[in-house]
Amino acid sequence: MGRFIEGCERHQALLLADCVDDYVGAENPVRVVDVFVDELDLASLGFEGAAATGRPGYHPATLLKLYLYGTMNQVQSSRRLEREAGRNVEVMWLTGKLAPYFKTIADFRRDNGEAVRATCKQFVVLCREVGLIGGGTVAVDGSRFKAVNTRDKTYTPGAIRLRLAQVEASIERYLAKLDTADRQEADVAEMRSTRLNERIEALHRQMRELHAMATAVETAPDRQISLTDPDARAMATHGKGTGLVGYNVQVAVDAESHIVVAHEVTNLGHDRTQLANMGQRAKDATGAEHLTVLADRGTFSGAEILACEEAGITPICPRPLTSGAKAEGRFGKPDFLYDAASDTYRCPAGETLPKRTTTIENGLVLNRYWSRNCRSCVLKPDCTTGNERRVTRWEHEHVVEAMQARLDRMPDAMRIRRRTVEHVFGTIKDWMGRSHFKTRRLPNVGTEMSLHVLAYNMKRAIAVLGTPRLIGAMRG
Repeated sequence: MGRFIEGCERHQALLLADCVDDYVGAENPVRVVDVFVDELDLASLGFEGAAATGRPGYHPATLLKLYLYGTMNQVQSSRRLEREAGRNVEVMWLTGKLAPYFKTIADFRRDNGEAVRATCKQFVVLCREVGLIGGGTVAVDGSRFKAVNTRDKTYTPGAIRLRLAQVEASIERYLAKLDTADRQEADVAEMRSTRLNERIEALHRQMRELHAMATAVETAPDRQISLTDPDARAMATHGKGTGLVGYNVQVAVDAESHIVVAHEVTNLGHDRTQLANMGQRAKDATGAEHLTVLADRGTFSGAEILACEEAGITPICPRPLTSGAKAEGRFGKPDFLYDAASDTYRCPAGETLPKRTTTIENGLVLNRYWSRNCRSCVLKPDCTTGNERRVTRWEHEHVVEAMQARLDRMPDAMRIRRRTVEHVFGTIKDWMGRSHFKTRRLPNVGTEMSLHVLAYNMKRAIAVLGTPRLIGAMRG
C-alpha cells in the first residue's frame, strides 16, 4: 500500500475545529443562500410566523434556507432533507444544527406557496439591481414536465377506447382458452376453468368501470380525468407514443445572462395562448420599456402577436406552414402579393384578386379575396384544384407581416432562442430527476417549480459574479 494515498485510522483521536464555520469555505454557495434569506423581509413576502402558543416553531427563514439548499443540491424530498440536516455539515452550518421533522418541512412548502413564489421574484429584482439582467431581449418557451400521476391513472376518450378494445381482446382470448380447457381431462379442466372464469369476471368488472369512467369523462370540462393528481393532464410530445401526464412550464429567459425572469406552470397542452402573457410578465420583471421576445413556431397566434404589439412588446416568432399547397407543388400564400392601397392581392399570373367577403371565425375577422378569371388561367393547375383560388387575410395581418420582416432581418433569432431557453429546461429537468415533480395539484406544483427556478437563478448568478461579489451586492 506504500504507493497509494492512505487515509487516517478510524479510531484515531483527532483535534477537529470547534467552529462549524471553519468547514464552510468563503466560496461555498451555501453562504449565498444564508445571506439572501437573512436579507429578506419574510413578513412582507407572506411567510407564516411561528406559533404564538404551544411549543415554539421553527423560524420560516430556517426552513426556507433548508429548501433552497436542498433544491440547489438535488435533494428535494422532505424525508431526505430531514436526513441531511442530521449528517451534512453544510446544512448544520446553515440551520444552526437544527433538524426539523420531515412533516414540518413538507408543511412549510405547502402552506407558503405564494410566499415562495414572491421570493423567486425578489431574487429577479436583485439580479436586475446588480445589472445581471439586460432587459432588452428574452426567449420564451414551454416544456412538459412529468407529474406524479401515471398514464394508467389518466382517462381521456381516446385512452378509454383503447383500453376497452384491449379488455375485449383479452376476454376473447380467455374464452378461447376456456373452450380448450373444457376438452381436457376433468380435474385439469376444472382447475383451469375456475381460474379463467375468475379472470374473465375481473375483465368484465374492469369494462364496467371503464364505461362508467367514459360517462364521467364526457361531462368533465376538458374531457380528462386524472385520479392521482386531479390537475395533471395528458400531453402530447414530438415522439410517437411518448406522451406524458404532467404540466406545461412556461419560462422567459434573459438572452444575455440566461437568468429566468418569469415563469408559470399551466396544465394546457399547448403554448399558443402564452406569448403575450409571458411577454408581459417578462416586461414587468425586467422593467424594460421596449422588450423583444423570441419564441418558436409552437407559440404562434395572430391574436397573441397583436396583444404583444399593443403592450409595447416586440415578438419574433416563425409562422407555421399550415397549407398543403406547397407540399403538393402548388403556389402558396406567400406567392400572392398584397397591395394595401387598393386592398387587393396579385396572383403569380398577374391577375388582381379583390376582396369579396368578410366573415368572423373563432372571434377573428377574416377577409377573402379571389378572381373570377381563374378557370381560364393557364397557371390554374399549379395554383388550385377548385374553381378559383381564394386567399384569406386577417384584419390585423399587417402585424404578422411586420413580425416576419423582423425575423428576415434577424436570421439568427431562433438560434439565440434555442441556446437561451432550452438549456434552462434541460438543466432543471436533470436536477429534478426522472419523475420531475414530487407534489400534487397545480398550486403546490407551482411552488415546487418556483424553488427550482430560484435555485437555477442563484447558481447562474454565482457563476457570473462569484460568491463574494454576490453576497456583497445582497448586503449593499
